[in-house]
Amino acid sequence: MVWRGLGTSELMLRLPSILAGTAFCWFAYRWLSRLFEQSVVWIAFAFIVFLPSSIDLSTEVRQYALLLAFAMGSAYFLERAVRENSAISMLASGVFLWFALFSHFSAFLFAAVLGVYAILRMLEQRTPLKIVAVWELGQVVGVGICYWLYVTQISRLGQAYGGTNATKGWMGGDYLGNSYLIPGKINPFLFVFARTGGVFQYVFRQSVVGDLAFVLFVVGVVMILRGHVRKNTQVSNIAKPGAPRPPYTGILLLLPFVFNCAAALMRAYPYGGTRHSSFLMPFALAGVGVALARLVKNRIALGILVALLVSLVCNLFPSKRLPYMSAESQRQANMTAAIETLRRLPAEQPIFTDYQTSLSVGHYLCDQRPVEQDRKMAGFISFECGGHKVIVPASTFLFTPRNFYDQWQAMAGAYKLRRGEKVCITQMGWSTYLAFELANFPEFHISPHYFGNNIQVFDLTVGQSMPDPELLPTS
Repeated sequence: MVWRGLGTSELMLRLPSILAGTAFCWFAYRWLSRLFEQSVVWIAFAFIVFLPSSIDLSTEVRQYALLLAFAMGSAYFLERAVRENSAISMLASGVFLWFALFSHFSAFLFAAVLGVYAILRMLEQRTPLKIVAVWELGQVVGVGICYWLYVTQISRLGQAYGGTNATKGWMGGDYLGNSYLIPGKINPFLFVFARTGGVFQYVFRQSVVGDLAFVLFVVGVVMILRGHVRKNTQVSNIAKPGAPRPPYTGILLLLPFVFNCAAALMRAYPYGGTRHSSFLMPFALAGVGVALARLVKNRIALGILVALLVSLVCNLFPSKRLPYMSAESQRQANMTAAIETLRRLPAEQPIFTDYQTSLSVGHYLCDQRPVEQDRKMAGFISFECGGHKVIVPASTFLFTPRNFYDQWQAMAGAYKLRRGEKVCITQMGWSTYLAFELANFPEFHISPHYFGNNIQVFDLTVGQSMPDPELLPTS
């Protein structure tokens, strides 16, 4: 709210992510420098700065750049605290971890990883009790934050899906449906292998390059565990007092994948090639950097050149991944025209939309002002926006023809809409095919307005004829 008071332009809204993305790059460099020789550091750093996934996360109006910045800050200060026996650095590591926890729920997994690694490192270093006490303070506060977030937010997510398990809402879609283990649908071992490969495909945004990077990561971790990364002492800055031994560094790179994968196997958190696993990025690129540094014989300039060329290929020839939206469909003119269409609707005509679309409608139609939601009607959320009443099913993230039919009937009855009253239906965002699919049924009598391929607006009349719902697609 405070930041929005400074302005709501695209630049102002994206500026926190841009600043956080810059901080992430800096902290990642400092963290890598504490663990690896310079050839590895610069290769991984070049990837972090120039890969399209990192650039996207640093420009989106989302919290992932903040998460990465705080997570890397915590990891860096932990290494510094253990190596230098610094209570101030250990406290800083804890504070950064707290902010990471407030940034995104995936920080729960990161905190567990860093906690296990910290214990191993402190046992190795025989860290003084004063430093251990400061670390314990940070962990106690962190656990308190996790508990508070669980009670006040995570445990209530199910309310947005009709009181059922929240994962039923987003696990059923084509975006995250494959990021959780569904018993009987896929072999667990195949799930682990495929989703881990998906992580690297997401990080590099290029399927072939991502698959090769997966192999390099495995090679890099094996090299670390076997102690092969420090043989070239001429360019190594890691042979210092307090530097972690190879097994601990290898464990640090593997644990994030193990914890994230375990959460997906328990159907608690997604694992795979989506932004939800973006906290794995620095660990993945560190492992890839180790293998590439070995291939270029620790020549820093050549390693950087290879990383830059790979990043260029990934930026120029990205693979299309679900949910996909073309650059043409993302043009601002499409959204502007769609919102103007909604503004011209009669004031008494309600707007009915799914939850995904309501986020865009609430932002643009409400002129970027805060939205006050009304949840008095069971099963629905409504808010006033641009002089119109917007109605949203509380349990439907994305309309499909079948669930739209059910929600339409329920909405008309709940709000006591009169027969013959018109309702505007709009769908915006990823995987928006409602208008295309309903148009195949002449009973609907719809004439959709399309604004690109991902924004549709059309009218329906209460009480009009409807096809047999059993004939409507469910996805």
